[in-house]
Amino acid sequence: MDLGLRDRVFIVTGSTRGLGLAAARQLVAEGARVVVTGRGQEAVDKAVTELGGSPGALGVVADNADSSTPERLVAAAQARFGRLDGVLVSVGGPPAGAVTAIDDDQWRDAFESVFLGALRLARSAAAALEEGGVIGFVLSSSVRQPIGGLGVSNGLRPGLAMAAKTMADELGPRGIRVVGLLPARIDTDRVRELDALGGDPQAERERNSAAIPLRRYGTPEEFGRVAAFLLSPAASYLTGVMVPVDGGAMRGL
Repeated sequence: MDLGLRDRVFIVTGSTRGLGLAAARQLVAEGARVVVTGRGQEAVDKAVTELGGSPGALGVVADNADSSTPERLVAAAQARFGRLDGVLVSVGGPPAGAVTAIDDDQWRDAFESVFLGALRLARSAAAALEEGGVIGFVLSSSVRQPIGGLGVSNGLRPGLAMAAKTMADELGPRGIRVVGLLPARIDTDRVRELDALGGDPQAERERNSAAIPLRRYGTPEEFGRVAAFLLSPAASYLTGVMVPVDGGAMRGL
């Protein structure tokens, strides 16, 4: 299937590793051009090189928690590529821990990056996008059911999903779509770090895999393909949806 992504331009935040990089990689493979971001110059440069460099990828050092980031990213996309067709907002996972163990500063920092930073970028993108544009959020299966030991994610992700759903209502009349992805056990550095928290990562992986109907973790490439489809014109009648990428792990419909 031709997804219709050739020469379209997307901002993908948090895209120097993990799910953001996987999505950027698939977008570029489909002919799109991407602005990739991360908080360190070395990591950004490495990601751009992995994506084939110019003209397909532009790297910008940026922190989602910085209020100046959205305008900088939109301006960078338009200056380099002359257009903007969509954004995929991906941020690193908030700190692990029980709700009762996370202190106020950790909650505030996570809110700034995971929640408010994501909404800032979505607002700026909405102002710049034209009909056919799309805003995507990389969220988590914690949107629908809590994940043990991830109290901050359980607290913030559902609210962000509902904000995204509301934005779909608000932007739909302009022909702009808003979608979310709900990854669960995808084999990234972040998930391997979470598996290691209990001291026996292999046992934790086996336990989690046994609870997944497909009996395995997903690959970043599998996530990237779903992300590219949802951002593409091939998904032009999908908006306001939260799509699990979880191998069937979530038990609800």
